[in-house]
Amino acid sequence: MLTCQREKFFLPYEKHYLNCAYFSPLMRSVEEAGIEALKLKREPAEITPTMFFEGADRVRELFASLINGRADHVAIIPAASYGIASIARNIKVGYGDNLVLIQGQFPSNVYSWHRLAESTGAAIRMVEGHGANWTQRVLESIDYRTSVVAMGIVHWTDGTLFDVKAIGKRARDVGAVLIIDGTQSIGALPFDVHEIQPDALVCSGYKWLMGPYGTGLLYVGERFLDGIPLEESWITRQGSDNFDGLLNYTNQYRPGAIRYDRGQTTSFAHTAMMVKGLEQVVEWQPENIQTYCASLIADFLPSAQNRGYKIAGPYRPHLFGIGVPTHVNRQQLLDQLTERNISVSLRGDAIRVSPHVYNNAADIDALQDALVSAAK
Repeated sequence: MLTCQREKFFLPYEKHYLNCAYFSPLMRSVEEAGIEALKLKREPAEITPTMFFEGADRVRELFASLINGRADHVAIIPAASYGIASIARNIKVGYGDNLVLIQGQFPSNVYSWHRLAESTGAAIRMVEGHGANWTQRVLESIDYRTSVVAMGIVHWTDGTLFDVKAIGKRARDVGAVLIIDGTQSIGALPFDVHEIQPDALVCSGYKWLMGPYGTGLLYVGERFLDGIPLEESWITRQGSDNFDGLLNYTNQYRPGAIRYDRGQTTSFAHTAMMVKGLEQVVEWQPENIQTYCASLIADFLPSAQNRGYKIAGPYRPHLFGIGVPTHVNRQQLLDQLTERNISVSLRGDAIRVSPHVYNNAADIDALQDALVSAAK
């Protein structure tokens, strides 16, 4: 079983950072890797052609192992929105079709679908719901005119968990494309692409994957392996590893999902940091992270509920939302949390709490004391 991993981070003990869904704190090893990679440019002659590919290939391997996928189905992208836009441009949608989204989902997984709907005459279906009935409402919203189902595994504001396996099956039954934003889950919650069968999975790297801001991953299924990328980079082409032959222009991409890579794929510092972050997550394993977080909050949640706070569910221990009782002034509570050096997020109507393996009992106790004090 995992023990507290705080020593791997720079977090001061007097501060209670329960906000990984906002940003993961920088690990010591990730920072060191980034700094060492930045130093490469001190002597550019030492940067060899193979270095443009080795780090990126390692990122693909690690991410693929985390989701039980294939490395050649992984592209390196700058942000989740980039991955969503890449997939959206490769989907055929007809007039009168519908695109199913979740009410209140993160904007990066909304705007590309609005543009696609506007350009094709399709309709956006924003599915509202609450708690356990939300998955059922999604299932009921999917019909034979549904072209796209785009959603997260958990809702980013309050951690509501969706049954993406059931939703994926329904999508396949009607021939719809399933696009999953795993930003708030992958790395902390077990996920198997063979079990869920998404047509595409996007994930920012700076939260639960412990990587830098500005790097993300895109996993594509067979449906999109022959798609058209957003940009036409030299490094995604066949033979790009032969620098002497780059003027032998070709329309052939390197095999797999690499065509969707961002330009300057091997930003050396970003790549080195992403490798270190992923290596650590793979070592920890998401199921162990879940177990650790569950042990942290086991006594906290009943105590909060006894004080009138509501916990949105179903949820998983790494991310959950706390509804504030009507008699508690929410702004005063947030001010108290700040004064007590407790970092959480207000998202929608929920106070979002997202612990990780760097948290300890003192962090949870501090949060509990603040909630109790506010509820008196």
